[in-house]
Amino acid sequence: MTPALLLPAALAGLLALLIPLAIHIARRSEQLPTDFAALRWLRQKPKPRSRLRFDEWLLLALRLVLLALVVLWLAHPVLFGAASKQPYVALTPGIDPAAVDDKVLAEGRAHWLAPGYPRVEPGKPITAEAIPLGSLVRQLDADLPQGAPLTIIVPQMIQGADAERPRLSRKVDWRIVSGAMLAGKPLPVKVPSIAVRADASHAAGGRYLNAAALAWQPAGKPADVDSGPLNAALPPSDKILFWMSAGSLPEALQGWIAQGGQAIVASDAVLPQGTTPEPLWQDDLARPLVEVMPIGKGRLLRFTRPLQPAQMPQLLEADFPARLRALIQPPSIAPQRADAAAYAPLSGGRAYPQSPADLRPWLALLIAVLLLVERWFATSRKRAIAP
Repeated sequence: MTPALLLPAALAGLLALLIPLAIHIARRSEQLPTDFAALRWLRQKPKPRSRLRFDEWLLLALRLVLLALVVLWLAHPVLFGAASKQPYVALTPGIDPAAVDDKVLAEGRAHWLAPGYPRVEPGKPITAEAIPLGSLVRQLDADLPQGAPLTIIVPQMIQGADAERPRLSRKVDWRIVSGAMLAGKPLPVKVPSIAVRADASHAAGGRYLNAAALAWQPAGKPADVDSGPLNAALPPSDKILFWMSAGSLPEALQGWIAQGGQAIVASDAVLPQGTTPEPLWQDDLARPLVEVMPIGKGRLLRFTRPLQPAQMPQLLEADFPARLRALIQPPSIAPQRADAAAYAPLSGGRAYPQSPADLRPWLALLIAVLLLVERWFATSRKRAIAP
């Protein structure tokens, strides 16, 4: 374990230790001379030299320690390598906890391979989530300190396997036992959020987009549409932008798409040079209705016809909202089943640095205790010298 300071410049506050020293020296110099008549006619002798002394050493030491601890707290002390390296056991939901040694359960080293990695408690069921098993295994490997042994207990057939076997930073004891994984809850489907920027000549087509956005929402909930003119601010990149205007696309819009945005433009919009669109949605005669092309990290879609029922009768069809949603929000691929023996993790992966342990909570507790002791000593002194 290695101690360190995240803000060592705060140690300059140690100069504040001079304050208690000055207070104690000043308090000792508070003396009142008293004249005695019998000593008035005596020859004046040289006064002995006075030496610097500190009264109440214990109270002074307490105050110096308190200030030093406060400065140390401001410097943010941490401790690297303090994480426990005890063996860690992870069970996939559905595995009988009896497959784990009783000592491991008693010491709390057995956890479910589920979001949050809750502890395995006999008699307490676990609810499975539809999260890929591979992602949970990789996250667990990244969170555990280096050198901590890891055991993962899985059934013969696992769910949530992705296309690549996990490559971890440590060698894993991959145990296969009888049983089956619990069926996970389906992931909640996020409703698309759209923004519409249209000029006067394309405003009429916006009602079909608003109707589609309303159809995506549950009953009684309003449509999530950010409508505005062309000169309105561009929305966040997590919204799908419908740019309903003719002519060339503004540079700001092209940059917004290149940074990861997704935009659908009108049929009379001019595409950027050097882009070749591909058909994404076709009618019954295999004629394209929507084209798509990548731009940087995002993608650009374009209607090939005006949003008018006479030109595009698909606007009036009952499945238009579902088709439009499939264009802007492709369905995600469900986690796949795989043989556990073939999905055993590989070693030699990247090792992630571990977060250091924060020592400030312990320092704060120590400061509070010493502050109470200092107040007790200070009030005891006042009571002792009171007449």
